[in-house]
Amino acid sequence: MAYLVPAEFVTKMVDAGESKIYMSTRDTLVRAYMAGAILALAAVFAVTVAVATGSHLIGSILFPVGFCMLYLMGFDLLTGVFVLAPLALLDKRPGVTVQGVLRNWGLVFVGNFAGALTVAVMMAFVFTMGFNTDPGAVGTKLAAVGEARTLGYAKYGADGWFTIFLRGMLCNWMVSMGVVGAMISTHVSGKVIAMWMPIMLFFFMAFEHSVVNMFLFPTAIMMGGDFSVMDYLIWNEIPTALGNLVGGLAFTGLTLYSTHYKTAPKRQLTAERNSAGKEALA
Repeated sequence: MAYLVPAEFVTKMVDAGESKIYMSTRDTLVRAYMAGAILALAAVFAVTVAVATGSHLIGSILFPVGFCMLYLMGFDLLTGVFVLAPLALLDKRPGVTVQGVLRNWGLVFVGNFAGALTVAVMMAFVFTMGFNTDPGAVGTKLAAVGEARTLGYAKYGADGWFTIFLRGMLCNWMVSMGVVGAMISTHVSGKVIAMWMPIMLFFFMAFEHSVVNMFLFPTAIMMGGDFSVMDYLIWNEIPTALGNLVGGLAFTGLTLYSTHYKTAPKRQLTAERNSAGKEALA
């Protein structure tokens, strides 16, 4: 399946980060919008499957279909650019600045949120027949999840907030591995397999993904979830996004960059040094 070695695909990561920073505003927003919308559809699909089968595992196994689709189409998630854009800055690519990285993050956030919110409104309308009926089993499940993952954290105060942050770190450790997975093969099958594994893991473990939550919580509010927009922002979206940034960059971006792109000098074996010393004395 045409596997690329780490030194090759890490170079592609840095190139991709530079490309995203230089991308036009229009293209950045469109690609981010579509990514948010597709991932939202994948989330509601996975929850629907889990409710229908009674198995969260089956929903988790199927959720990565959305992630694979959006990356094969070249769309962008905030969790992905959190990892890729800073690498171009770290590599001192010409013209790449901190302001450029922040601009890219901001545009992708806006696009992702708009796409996810669009699907949230559409699905809320579908679940309730235009807000005229009860939301049904799936809508009720989404509302319950929204309450549990805001107020459920809030009751633990700072410990709850830090728990979300850590879940966000763990999430983007895995999601960013999926982003990299799209680069380690030149065949569609290889890309899909490499992306599927870490995305399935993060979803089953209920780690916190900022873009999935852009769909989940607005939908939960519209389905009657008993929490506010401020509860969502303070007790989920903000710590989740910060955790996504730290986890993806620290565990995936910087580790791969430092050990496969900016490698440390190779050490000399003691025997080789001794041999060189004897030759010098001779």
